[in-house]
Amino acid sequence: MNDTRAAYRYALALIGVSEEQKGLERVTADFEFIQNIIKEVKEFSLFLKNPIINKEKKKKILTELLAKNVSDLTLKFVMLLASKGREGLLHEVIRQFYSLREERLGILKVTARTAVRFTPEQEEKLVNNLERVTKKKVRINYIEDPSLKGGFTVEYGDTVWDASLRHQLAVLEQRFARG
Repeated sequence: MNDTRAAYRYALALIGVSEEQKGLERVTADFEFIQNIIKEVKEFSLFLKNPIINKEKKKKILTELLAKNVSDLTLKFVMLLASKGREGLLHEVIRQFYSLREERLGILKVTARTAVRFTPEQEEKLVNNLERVTKKKVRINYIEDPSLKGGFTVEYGDTVWDASLRHQLAVLEQRFARG
């Protein structure tokens, strides 16, 4: 089984248990804490993936590091990963957990590429239109992309809306080429 599928299964199991125990927000906060450690402390990430360190030593170190900072549910979950030798998947499990959480909360992650920065009014109008079309709460990540020359593109899932000047010029060029 590849790591992404395994991480997805662990995340799915954890999100189910955390919802049953009404601890979804707490586990989310715990994962933010752990993810910050993974990002900021390079040695921690290397420690998680190191196959030479035995399971018991890893479990002891993880317990010392996390026990006072995360909930019992999160700590037990991390210990489960360590006992199965899957602690190296922790970063991917967290990523999958966030994705599943947003899906269950009806949140759609969208990437908008813009030639120039949108005004707050333009951002609000785009969000409102996307929420109306998708019938989900929309969370947009804006990226400035000068190569668009004008306009914007919106991507979510496998859907792309291209309202860029570059795209409009390509369509016009095709029309001229056809006759």
